[in-house]
Amino acid sequence: MYVVFLGAPGAGKGTQAAEVAKELKLAHIATGDMFREAQKKGTELALQAKSYMERGILVPDEITIKMVLERISAPDCKNGVIFDGFPRNLAQAQALDKAMVGLSKAIDKVVYIKVSEEELLKRLGGRWICRQCQTPYHEVSSPPKIKGKCDKCGGELYQRSDDIPATIKERLKVFFAQTAPLIDYYSKTGKLLEVAGEGGVDEIRQRILSAIGKKGARRS
Repeated sequence: MYVVFLGAPGAGKGTQAAEVAKELKLAHIATGDMFREAQKKGTELALQAKSYMERGILVPDEITIKMVLERISAPDCKNGVIFDGFPRNLAQAQALDKAMVGLSKAIDKVVYIKVSEEELLKRLGGRWICRQCQTPYHEVSSPPKIKGKCDKCGGELYQRSDDIPATIKERLKVFFAQTAPLIDYYSKTGKLLEVAGEGGVDEIRQRILSAIGKKGARRS
């Protein structure tokens, strides 16, 4: 089974992709992790990608696709894959479909974790991080015991520029502009599954498993 997970920043896509992959015994491929792993191995493709990343330029789709195909040929992907953070746009989706046809494979389902913009702003805007140990906190869901101080090391908590309301709105604007054609593309193929992304982590995981036709174990 090959499943793509889509979701705006703050939708919980990464968390759910990892949880569902574990539940279904599928490989979890997050592009950021994939780039880091490939660079540790020092592959030719990784070195090409690194040259773009060091300049702060997006890695071209052609290189990313080749790295994805290289990754899914690994032994841990024999049961299938959950793609997290890829494809990011229509061109990548079309290129991925074409490449997978060459491997006699295909994307089976696309899970779009849908969360309202109001909720996304609330989730992202309340995030704070420890300067010393990088432990994340949230004003609503996981606040520190003492405001502005890390529970673990006592370090100062700060808000990243990415988590400032004006920046968040711009990030969401970019995401929706890029993802709207992607959602339309997968919707036309009959593979798109929209899942409500508000609620508890376990509750959302159950919704996703149900949508893709799998039954998950309840967790306390």
